[in-house]
Amino acid sequence: MNPLHFSQPVWRRSPRALLAGEPISAPERVDLAVVGGGLQGLSTAYAAAGRGLSVRVIEAGKLGEGASGLNGGQVIAGLKHDPEWLLRHFGETRGSALIDFAAGTADAVFDLIHTEGLDVEQVRSGWIQAAHTPAALAAAEERNRQWQVRGADVTLLNGAEVALLTGASGYLGGWLDRRGGTIDPLAFVLELARLAAQAGARIATDTRAIRVRREGADWQVDTSAGHPVRARSVVVATNAYSDRLVAGLSRSLLPLQSFQIATAPLPADLRETILPHGQAVADSRRISVYYRKSPEGRLVFGGRGRMGAPKSEADFDHLQRAMVRLFPSLEGIAVEHRWSGRVSMTPDHLPHVHEPDKGLLAIAGCQGRGVGLMTALGPRLVDYIQSGDPAALPFPLSPIRPIPFHALRAIGADVAIAWRRMLDGLEG
Repeated sequence: MNPLHFSQPVWRRSPRALLAGEPISAPERVDLAVVGGGLQGLSTAYAAAGRGLSVRVIEAGKLGEGASGLNGGQVIAGLKHDPEWLLRHFGETRGSALIDFAAGTADAVFDLIHTEGLDVEQVRSGWIQAAHTPAALAAAEERNRQWQVRGADVTLLNGAEVALLTGASGYLGGWLDRRGGTIDPLAFVLELARLAAQAGARIATDTRAIRVRREGADWQVDTSAGHPVRARSVVVATNAYSDRLVAGLSRSLLPLQSFQIATAPLPADLRETILPHGQAVADSRRISVYYRKSPEGRLVFGGRGRMGAPKSEADFDHLQRAMVRLFPSLEGIAVEHRWSGRVSMTPDHLPHVHEPDKGLLAIAGCQGRGVGLMTALGPRLVDYIQSGDPAALPFPLSPIRPIPFHALRAIGADVAIAWRRMLDGLEG
């Protein structure tokens, strides 16, 4: 079977997408070098170029080939942790600022689409966190309370309401966050690249950053193009695709594969009962599944898969089984697309912002909220680069802490995923 079959998502390329970058054909000097052309890197490049900084983006592959273009397109406000946990963990000043930032991450995406007239299909009818156990429902009630007192447009759902909004069976209730929604992620990342280029950022694709080193007051990025890029500041925006460019960064992250499938366009009767209002959904299982409808009426269904890249259609079978369990009416509906992308998690389920040396920044760990989080984070990184004030960053700077026995942890993740999936199955 052609392995490319597993890298063809249902998302589309805008007709006005950036077709070719600007190769690095000679040594360059810029204000800011950005390594990585995903949402984080492009958001940072767009914000910096818009403020008059000279910017070079260095992307190892093609735009949209990584998780930024291969994700499920769910735009989720907030973080994994609830507001009161953030206050306890970070204190009143930093915690309150972080809550305000997290509350607005979905706004950053939808406001950019509308303000700039981006050619990105989007639906902002909310995100549902569906609860399949009493304990999960109690957690949803607490999350709802904490956000409601802060004025967020959220509400608690009972089992019948979740069934009506999703068409899925087996949930006891859930939480609807109307700040969220869905977008076409590939169209969004390509449109963001177009905006950055129009603002003056130069984007090189198929160009790998080989080494980053200090050169006097500047940084030098050695590249596979054979020409270096010198910069006052460097942002390493490689996240799950981090290698040895920044010492210890890749070993501070737990890499995972996010697998997704998409059905054939649903018949009219199923479109009216499955996600009829277009919400995005993620559930409360230990190995969470998430789903939404595509603009042409396909059900797009995702979750964790094997640690490595898929080798056959069989590696996606667990998703199809989970989909039919939730939606029995989809038995016999063809699955026409299968794809996967690499994501990363941090041990504390928070994004990490590192500055191992002045002017060298690295940010990693999206925890499933990367579309909104990384779009909103770009301008704040530029605030910090220009001001030098750590308060400009929503997250505190932290040292890089490699995970002990990282190689063994990565190997053991396959076993842990299988074990947790079995427990989820026992709970229904």
